[in-house]
Amino acid sequence: MEMITVPAGEVTLSDRRTQRSWTVDVPSFLLAPVPVTREPGRLPLVDVSWPGALRFCNTLSEREGLTPAYQLDSSTWDRSANGYRLPSEAEWEHACRAGTTGARYGPLDEIAWYRENSAESVHEVGGKAPNAWGLHDMLGNVWEWCWDVYDAEVYGEYRVLKGGGWFDEHWSCRASVRRRSHPTFRVDDVGFRLARSL
Repeated sequence: MEMITVPAGEVTLSDRRTQRSWTVDVPSFLLAPVPVTREPGRLPLVDVSWPGALRFCNTLSEREGLTPAYQLDSSTWDRSANGYRLPSEAEWEHACRAGTTGARYGPLDEIAWYRENSAESVHEVGGKAPNAWGLHDMLGNVWEWCWDVYDAEVYGEYRVLKGGGWFDEHWSCRASVRRRSHPTFRVDDVGFRLARSL
């Protein structure tokens, strides 16, 4: 499995709904250059729930002789495990930005499939320009599950989605945008990307 080393750094996350922002230190970690794809071809794996993504990570870890990151019965993350996992929201946004500070890491039509250029369908991964760290499709094509709970006090177990998708308007395809969804949610513009701890 090809993985890219994301350098350590700091990222400031924000929530438009609450007008809150917070800064997170992000240690170096590994991230896949594209979202998980289905076979055959290079289309993103979609219609996958958050628990389904966790099961995929554990199964792939076991297949490759790595320690699974998740206890599936309790939805807990063993942070000492070397297996595949979902990125945290802070890891995802730090990786997406790749050292940039604007809303996007490049001109949107060059880096993302979104409503205005997607013909309202998902596209093969890697077809648009990557960011400076070699990561493709961080914006557009499919939303990506992150590990984090969105806002437990208001939304309970809802999880964070990042990146925007092929059906979204340009304003949703920004590094800082966060979407929430119930973990069991499955739809044709939500997928995920693999991470590993170093």
